[in-house]
Amino acid sequence: MTSPQSYGQTSSTLWGPHLLNDGDGNNIEVSVHTLPKPLQREFNHVFHESNMNLDGMSDNEDAVFLAIPTNQQARVDLVAVGDHIEQEKDRLLNVFMDFARVVCHKLKGAGYWSDFIDPCSGLPMLTLDCSKVYSEVDGMECCLGYKSYNAGFCKILTHPRWGSSVYPATIFCYAPKAVVIEIITKTYPLDTK
Repeated sequence: MTSPQSYGQTSSTLWGPHLLNDGDGNNIEVSVHTLPKPLQREFNHVFHESNMNLDGMSDNEDAVFLAIPTNQQARVDLVAVGDHIEQEKDRLLNVFMDFARVVCHKLKGAGYWSDFIDPCSGLPMLTLDCSKVYSEVDGMECCLGYKSYNAGFCKILTHPRWGSSVYPATIFCYAPKAVVIEIITKTYPLDTK
């Protein structure tokens, strides 16, 4: 199935969301987006231009800043508390980190800038000297139109199909959309279930 899901489409959507399989039995929902104005402000806040070493990047005129939001369906509702919740968050974190490292490595190997957000801290993993926190929930609302609600001091994302059993995390890059989509689809097959 190569058609996008019937949800998660906004004016910034270039591709997806699609459910991909990482080869280890884990599915990850992935889409590619331009940066809408609110996300562009957030991006500039987190990744100050002086910290992003864009010198030596490919001079492809089609390269633009893109967001690659990912979501994983958790086996349990992540709003709950307990050791089993923390173990599930750790499992989902590891799946995302593996996915993000591979995608970023391939983008950098093709001559483009990329980085991913640590979902635990909200900080970039590869760009040095960044101390501003990125809000995954705000990013998912902006790119995918997903809803959220407040629970105490936390903002909780609700996926249209999975509710609050969702683990959001984002990759950012400066590359042509065709290169990004090719790297993702050649590395991770679409889940056709």
